[in-house]
Amino acid sequence: MQVAKPQKGAPARPARPARPPAAARAAPTADKVLDYSIAAVDRALDLLEALARIAPAPLVALAESAGCTRTAAFRLLRTLEARGFAIQDEARGVWRLGARWAMLGQAAQDQGALLATATPFLAELGQAVGENVYLRRREALESETLGVFQVDPALRVYTSAGDRKPLHAGAARLLLAYAPEAVQTQVLSQRLPRFTPATRTDPAWIAADLQRIRSRGYLITADEVTPGSVSVTAPVRDAGGQVVAALSVTAPSMRMRPPRPRALLPQVLDAAAKLSQALGAPPIEPTEAKPRPAAPSRPSPAVATP
Repeated sequence: MQVAKPQKGAPARPARPARPPAAARAAPTADKVLDYSIAAVDRALDLLEALARIAPAPLVALAESAGCTRTAAFRLLRTLEARGFAIQDEARGVWRLGARWAMLGQAAQDQGALLATATPFLAELGQAVGENVYLRRREALESETLGVFQVDPALRVYTSAGDRKPLHAGAARLLLAYAPEAVQTQVLSQRLPRFTPATRTDPAWIAADLQRIRSRGYLITADEVTPGSVSVTAPVRDAGGQVVAALSVTAPSMRMRPPRPRALLPQVLDAAAKLSQALGAPPIEPTEAKPRPAAPSRPSPAVATP
């Protein structure tokens, strides 16, 4: 077989590069991100989050909140209804979450989903501020410590995972502020224990403070549970917008002299907001921490609540 020679003066044709093996062709490049998401599942989850936020609600409102068409929302709701995850009130024309979600919610709680999600946020905040960070949630009429990030083994830990404390004192009061009214009434109708001279036990003062906490969106306390400790606390919300935990930075008062507690407040609020978004909560504008004149019955330079 003869190979044709190029004509004189004509440019030589460049050699064709060798074709890479099939395995090399199929392998993704380092800068290529594979997207495994399924659009139908995304729509279903958007609709479930809408049910958690605004239900009971009509189909039109749910479709608008989920960002899908009414037809798609109707088909998804009927599918969820068939499995017991959604319920339609035909008389009122509204939809709500079905009872089967209770099983999944309990399973997520038993498997430690909240703490697992929160752990990197606790670590990030603790390393940023150089103090220990605590995550608490309400269990019936008590506050339970879910997790602690100890930034330095030499720093004192004020509570350990699993510890339970009353809701009326210290950082736990933020959880009481966002608890159902029935829970607040039950807590404030009991005899409230006093831990230190700074512990608030007057039900009328506490009830007024719960309203102030909800208005501000944070809580700064000093010495209420442990003498010489100051806490800066912010709420953590779930996909339905409900407060499910409290995120706190707690440190000795010798390191929390004014203006440091208020200087830490934006970082604590930001960490709580990021954790809330990881739990599915819609983004909200952070509360602006403006200086307020303090007029406590027992003056404490680090306490922001009047």
